[in-house]
Amino acid sequence: MALAESIDTARTDAPARRRRWRLGNASLASPLVVTLVLTTLYPLVALVALSLSKSTLGKPLRDWAGIANFTRVLGDPAFLASLWRSAAFAFPMAAVELVLGLALALLFHRLVRAGRVFTSLALLPLMTPPVMVGVAWKLIFAADGGLLNGWLRAAGLIDALMSFLGSSTWAAVAIVVADAWQWTPFVALLCFAAIKGLSEEVMEAARLDGATAWQRFRHITLPLLVPTLAAVFLLRLVMAFKLFDLVYVLTFGGPGFDTTTSGFQIWRLAFEQFDVGRAAAATLVFTGFVSLVIWPASRAAKRLEARFS
Repeated sequence: MALAESIDTARTDAPARRRRWRLGNASLASPLVVTLVLTTLYPLVALVALSLSKSTLGKPLRDWAGIANFTRVLGDPAFLASLWRSAAFAFPMAAVELVLGLALALLFHRLVRAGRVFTSLALLPLMTPPVMVGVAWKLIFAADGGLLNGWLRAAGLIDALMSFLGSSTWAAVAIVVADAWQWTPFVALLCFAAIKGLSEEVMEAARLDGATAWQRFRHITLPLLVPTLAAVFLLRLVMAFKLFDLVYVLTFGGPGFDTTTSGFQIWRLAFEQFDVGRAAAATLVFTGFVSLVIWPASRAAKRLEARFS
């Protein structure tokens, strides 16, 4: 009788428990839904509305423009050139920082006792505001009184001062170097965490079998790290496409338009020409371009993860 009563009670209480479970999940999901709407859906709708209207900073959504803003953006040679320039910056940055970050991570792993000290030092560039990073490197690359020019003259490598930020080639190199200084430690920390998670038993077995350090890295460490390296590369690639701060501080898009990335070109449309509608359309075009460019890299990263995981 007691068992039957317990079963009947459980059956009676089951719908009430399910209702409470649904209400509890709904109460937990509500703040998440509100947050997603405020941070994702609303900005996207506002951006689309601005792109389809004649808008300025002072008078947004003045009049319907249709696809006129997109037509002007897609017919603007300066903006189209900035798209390819952004890609030309993003891929080398991500590749260089991945290689340097992996090398630093391996160094941290070998220096076990000093690992915490090096990890703390590696965090310093990450904690530095991007604008301050740009200012510091601008002082280093400055033609008159710059630290780099002083070192090169002291070493006898140059006779006259070099304008690194005034040369198209060297200005691009300067941006890549400054970005690598700031973000390589971030990549190194991610790689270091992945290396720490590798099985020491496999490494010890290979060591006992007579495998050299290079052989262990080539045939064991690197294949095991491939999924992590692919994910880190994709992450840095997406972040590198958003390059703006260093361009603004170091070169202001110059010399000419040689270092003008899409982010900086969109800023010019909005805050120099005050054409917010065209800037919004350019932002949507840039988003589509980045998605198309990153899609093959994402597919390749997934194939590598599936192959080596």
